Amino acid sequence: MNVYDELLEREERLHEKAARSKDSKRKKKEDPSPVRTEFQRDRDRILHSKSFRRLKHKTQVFISPGGDHFRTRLTHTLEVSQISRTIARALNLNEELTEAIALGHDLGHTPFGHMGEKVLSELIENGFRHYEQSLRVVEKLEYDGVGLNLTNRVKEGILKHSKGLGEIIPGAGKELPSTLEGQIVRISDIIAYVNHDLDDSIRAGILTDISIPESVRNNLGIDFARRIDTIVTDIIHRTRDKNLEFITMSKGIYKELILLREFLYEKVYLRKESEGERNKIRHILISLFEYIRKDPTVYINSYPENDSTDRRIIDFIAGMTDNFALNLFRSFVLPKNIY
Repeated sequence: MNVYDELLEREERLHEKAARSKDSKRKKKEDPSPVRTEFQRDRDRILHSKSFRRLKHKTQVFISPGGDHFRTRLTHTLEVSQISRTIARALNLNEELTEAIALGHDLGHTPFGHMGEKVLSELIENGFRHYEQSLRVVEKLEYDGVGLNLTNRVKEGILKHSKGLGEIIPGAGKELPSTLEGQIVRISDIIAYVNHDLDDSIRAGILTDISIPESVRNNLGIDFARRIDTIVTDIIHRTRDKNLEFITMSKGIYKELILLREFLYEKVYLRKESEGERNKIRHILISLFEYIRKDPTVYINSYPENDSTDRRIIDFIAGMTDNFALNLFRSFVLPKNIY
């Protein structure tokens, strides 16, 4: 038996509700790899993409933080991947599918985090949503417009990972990924960001341990590691109790997770003290858009050919790292050295 067949045989030993790579479809048909499943190939393509590498210089919450230990969009992505794989392995689901979705879920994120996303949404008709941009990156922008040709199940998981202030576990419907592996990433995303954003906010001096809601401290844990362990353990046991009907958690833990998210929105993400910084970011990104629009061919790609110039300018800005955006802004705002 060759390596590929051995890998498919291992997949058959997964839970009956696990996704199998042999059932996945690509938009453009390809010959199988002799040593990797289709989900492994998707994971590797994402990992080697330029969009993935740029995540290391994109803001998670804190812009140009003073310390080296604050999260970036890349470290967030890796934490989501780790949590997702832990849950998938415990439930005997397809760990490689969860990893591929997790690594690709934020490829379309803008510079300056969700503040950047909000500004770009003002500049393009029908708005801008990072999860839709992530799908656009893997379908139309990577590999010089060819795209990564990922499987349908990875693309669906990427598209349906985001929640905002919506339901973390929605009822059956279009918001919920069809695979359990996609549902794992959707939940793991919020487990990661509420905990590491809380950790970074304490490091930044915005919050203290004692300012965390008492019920969260009592029911989830008093530190970063304990909170994650509590939530992940609960998800594994409650999902098993439901015979893997869908990925779920107990009502008590769900309530505390929602409370923690609301607390962070009030005290960190939307705090009044950050209004001045949000206005600066808005000015930078709008200025970039207007400046590039004057002579777009100098900056933007010719693909996708059927899309408007404004759409391709948004693609260019969305792909920027924080530093690239700041340096480009400085280059046309500040006088050049004439000596």
